[in-house]
Amino acid sequence: MRTRIGFFLQELFLMPLSTNTTFFSLLADSYRRRVGKSLVPYRMRASRCADWLYAAAPYAVLAHDTSPDPVFMYGNKRAQAIFGYDWDELTELPSRLSAEPAGRAERQVLLDKVKREGFISGYRGVRITKTGERFLVHNATIWELVDLAGNYRGQAVLIPRVLPIRKGSIFEEGFRSKAAGAAQRHG
Repeated sequence: MRTRIGFFLQELFLMPLSTNTTFFSLLADSYRRRVGKSLVPYRMRASRCADWLYAAAPYAVLAHDTSPDPVFMYGNKRAQAIFGYDWDELTELPSRLSAEPAGRAERQVLLDKVKREGFISGYRGVRITKTGERFLVHNATIWELVDLAGNYRGQAVLIPRVLPIRKGSIFEEGFRSKAAGAAQRHG
């Protein structure tokens, strides 16, 4: 058991987070309170929601913990397919490694904004796979994970769409320039 993520999540590890209904409630309730929308289809029975989000959702959902260098604690099957990691690899990965080194300062500014505002939507940015392939996250929503008692438990993201970035594409040049500028401003 990973001890750096605290007693609350250690209790949840009695059952894998992938289908843990308590953890699902944290994700879904935080999303509903922050964003004002449902994370899963409304007509779905509550008992199936955690399984559906993990195994069948058509969008990626990831969450990282509260450690000083946050580590992914959840990534559904769609997220695993996009990033190229299996569950065990993904849940040991510091979330900063999902961004290229040049884009990490910009990513941190974004996460700090989420912490201040509770959520952001419409995010667009470049991320990298396990093998280093670049892709564009399009129209993502990032929100704070806060339990019903008001305790901060991490951050999560819903990624509805990604686009591969091919060498020499318009996206590649534009985002390389943007990331370099952000790194200079924040570095």
